[in-house]
Amino acid sequence: MSRKIAFIGLGIMGSPMAANLVKAGHHVTGFNLTRPPIDALVAVGGHGAGSIAEAVGDAEVVITMVPADPQVEQVVLGEGGVLENARPGTLVIDMSSITPQTSIRVEAAAREKGVRTLDAPVSGGEAGAVEAVLSIMVGGAAEDFAEARPLFDALGTTVVHVGPAGAGQTVKAANQLIVAVNIQVLAEAVVFLENADVDLAAALDVLGGGLAGSTVLNRKRANMLNREFAPGFRIDLHHKDMGIVTDAARAVGAALPVGAVVAQLVASARANGDGSLDHSALLRGVERLSGREVA
Repeated sequence: MSRKIAFIGLGIMGSPMAANLVKAGHHVTGFNLTRPPIDALVAVGGHGAGSIAEAVGDAEVVITMVPADPQVEQVVLGEGGVLENARPGTLVIDMSSITPQTSIRVEAAAREKGVRTLDAPVSGGEAGAVEAVLSIMVGGAAEDFAEARPLFDALGTTVVHVGPAGAGQTVKAANQLIVAVNIQVLAEAVVFLENADVDLAAALDVLGGGLAGSTVLNRKRANMLNREFAPGFRIDLHHKDMGIVTDAARAVGAALPVGAVVAQLVASARANGDGSLDHSALLRGVERLSGREVA
């Protein structure tokens, strides 16, 4: 069934996700702070809006995909935002990666206005968004998840309801912990193999076929082999996410000994000017520690 969807935030992830919803037959109206992504959505059959109010006014579903907590608070809770303009009964799905506490706060504010919410962060990066093979972890009411399921199925291949409001963000925090650690150890393995004069491409082929194989290896091997770090997911954003998981783990009394070290290495990469690069550029940090010249 075609739904009227307002999509707020047409960045690296949001643009292909909105386009995939258009492809699935939905009426999608996009809003973004800059105009080119709106024009790109219109070019593939979507619609553009000049404000959040215009996008949300007659929407049945509102999807937000913005960088961090401050943007979610501004877009959803702020003046001229989603809750000021959404009709009672609207389903608001926040697919950003933020703290569980902010998702719970958004849910409470929305409930007062008769608006329903889901927190539904994603994993899979830009490639996963383009190919509609994202992993989507969803927090909120089971009946709202069931209603939104066809939309999620247009965006991803692994879609799981993980609990009440905030649970999606908690699982996403765990995801980002695992991804960061995997990228870091892959980077260390790459430098180790190169220093030992092993054929790196051949080594990664055989490693990928064994227990060391992973989605991280498959997705990031080309970046590391070619030293090409155009952002699919920026180190700046992963730094933000490592702060989320560190705070969330402290709140529930969970120790993250390896995660804490990797969080510092992500922070170091950012401090060394790599924040705008893809998170596979953690390789550059290992090269620095190994005494290599890093361009």
